[in-house]
Amino acid sequence: MRFLVFQHVDVEHPGIFRELWRAAGISWTTVKLDAGEPIPTDLGSYDALVVMGGPMDVWQKELYPWLAPEVAAIRRFVVDLRLPFLGVCLGHQLLAEALGGHVALAGASEVGNSPVRLTERGLTDPLFAGLPSPLTTFQWHSAEVKTLPADAVVLAESNLCRVQAFRWGPHAYGLQFHAEITAETVEDWGRIPAYRASLESTLGPGAGERLAVETLTLLPGFNQTAARLNDNFLGVLI
Repeated sequence: MRFLVFQHVDVEHPGIFRELWRAAGISWTTVKLDAGEPIPTDLGSYDALVVMGGPMDVWQKELYPWLAPEVAAIRRFVVDLRLPFLGVCLGHQLLAEALGGHVALAGASEVGNSPVRLTERGLTDPLFAGLPSPLTTFQWHSAEVKTLPADAVVLAESNLCRVQAFRWGPHAYGLQFHAEITAETVEDWGRIPAYRASLESTLGPGAGERLAVETLTLLPGFNQTAARLNDNFLGVLI
């Protein structure tokens, strides 16, 4: 299998998923959109599209002109080609945007380790098979999906965010939370000014060190969640 990955900043890569993909014999091509790398024209030659997070927002198309062609490519991949898709954080929001949903600033930033609840649909969805509810997750976002695309279903929610995960059709998934994190994630992301600002405004000054220690303690469980989600997503491809 061959995956296509859209990346928006160097430190928001597929993380632990890379190890899981290597173990499963999956190869992937990463397009660094923020570096000006072009989107491949042969989208149909890939088995799945995975879109990662980033500090930009879906409505900032003038600041980041590559967002418009990215949204168009996601729409083509999911709607026209009917191929499997997994979006994480910004990628989750871009999927909603591409399918006609609406994304805006959240009522409050959600940063840190927090539980999400599977909805009734989420409890029976193949992507979440074998995972508990509530599920401890890693969050770092200040925008959210406000209006779902037509025919989309909510699979998970939290106290601060109504759409923590959704599915469109049988093959396109968005996750607002981060399952891909590694031991370096908090430190790496804390160097991004927008992320540090949301971290400290939400959790207070010096929160980076505290969050890093807490996340490292929870990391084995996060990695188990990532492995389960990866196995379940691969099941969608078969």
